[in-house]
Amino acid sequence: MADFPRITIITPSFNQVAYLERTIRSVLDQNYPNLEYIIVDGGSTDGSVDIIQRYSDQLAWWVSEPDHGQTEAINKGLKRATGDWVAWQNSDDIYYPGCFHDLAVAAEKHPEAGLIIGNMMLIDEQDRFLRDICYVRPSYKSLLAEGMVLANQSAFWHRRIQEKIGLLDERFRCSFDYEWFLRVVQNAGCVHVNRVWGALRLHGETKTSQQGPLFEAENKKILKKQQLPLWEKKWYKLRRLALMIGQGQIFYVLRGLIRHAQGKGGELY
Repeated sequence: MADFPRITIITPSFNQVAYLERTIRSVLDQNYPNLEYIIVDGGSTDGSVDIIQRYSDQLAWWVSEPDHGQTEAINKGLKRATGDWVAWQNSDDIYYPGCFHDLAVAAEKHPEAGLIIGNMMLIDEQDRFLRDICYVRPSYKSLLAEGMVLANQSAFWHRRIQEKIGLLDERFRCSFDYEWFLRVVQNAGCVHVNRVWGALRLHGETKTSQQGPLFEAENKKILKKQQLPLWEKKWYKLRRLALMIGQGQIFYVLRGLIRHAQGKGGELY
């Protein structure tokens, strides 16, 4: 076990019975020998607690009680986390096999890193692949320029960074992850591993699909007095393009440019 850094995973949960067990299994089925798994449920009434209890002997800690939302739930877990590396995985998203071992290898190879990220997949309600999303090594200014150029579904930070910057900002209901990772990358050396580590599930009940205006309002608040000029935003897009090509993601880049030309999305995702 001494050869494997301790990893803490936190799952905030509230009435996601349709997906919760798949999330739990994606964590436990990693068969990682030094895992601390915490589930913080907000008082679900849909059968989620029955599922959590079924796996309680494999959890470091769990609770089901009313809270003020996802941000507070994650913070409850962060306060109890003892792992060298920490992450949260939402109760409708998943990790892919081998992810934790990949992280351990990357952490040993890059002892200076405070944030290590992988790539991500978009999936539907039945776990079917919709589209891959590839990332590059993030920086503070790249997040300011382009927004969330990483995702919690495939991101892990060293606990020393968390001890330095504190917890999630509970003033934010939707964009708390953006504000959090801005602080993380501002204080951490960042590493990108060009492998798919996690998946974001798209369905009709996600915050992204239901609360677009709130995301936009919170992002504006976060970026107040931090806006980059247009030329610098374009420079970071070119940086990402160059790094993608350097990773050998030529087909991915071409596919993204075609999607952009067709009006279906950004240049690379």
